[in-house]
Amino acid sequence: MLKKDLIEKNPIRHLKGESDAKESSRMGLVMAQAGAGKTALLVQIALDSLLNDKQVVHVSVGQSLDKTKLWYDDMFKDIAEGCKLENAGEIHDAIMRNRMIITFNESKFSLAKLEERLHDLVQQNVIKPSCMVVDGFDFVKTERTVLEGLREMAKAMDLQIWFSAVCSDEATTAGVPAPCKGMEDLFNTVVLLQPVPQSDCLELKIIKGSAAVSKCGKLLKLDPQTLMIREDCK
Repeated sequence: MLKKDLIEKNPIRHLKGESDAKESSRMGLVMAQAGAGKTALLVQIALDSLLNDKQVVHVSVGQSLDKTKLWYDDMFKDIAEGCKLENAGEIHDAIMRNRMIITFNESKFSLAKLEERLHDLVQQNVIKPSCMVVDGFDFVKTERTVLEGLREMAKAMDLQIWFSAVCSDEATTAGVPAPCKGMEDLFNTVVLLQPVPQSDCLELKIIKGSAAVSKCGKLLKLDPQTLMIREDCK
């Protein structure tokens, strides 16, 4: 398979809401129980942007640089092998040049520090991202004003930002579960990864999103064995 064919057939692009977005600055949220595949989904969202020759910043809170890079290498390898991608090594090296990983210790992360580091990178023409994923963001200890600031930053930088959040309960009730309950108005898309009855797969339940995004969620599942997003997961 050629790179352009992979891009066209990658269904995860619909999850990002770009096809029906009135503006490119958007915020998305992936929620799940601990270890259920949030990071894998964020990385696959980021890889879709990279494959489309867009620049990406991955903000990793509480995870090392090497471990974060390994996520990308493993995910890309699985995608390339699964679709028999031609020139996979060359494509990998080319797209990873458009990715910047920024790591923070959990106690050191703040909106001000993130803005400062991003501003420095943009001012020095190191990177001008169109997509940013933030993995490990602590919604329990974060005030709403911080997310409002990130929303404003997304608009100012014409940036799409995706976050991950650990559900604090079984998330069986309707709506956005804790710790993000009451913050759903700040996000364009909210996805909940949850088990599918009589299946080994995880459902991408769209709690908030456009009609196209909701349709995408019904078609896609996350395979807990490979952590890959698939349309044929049973």
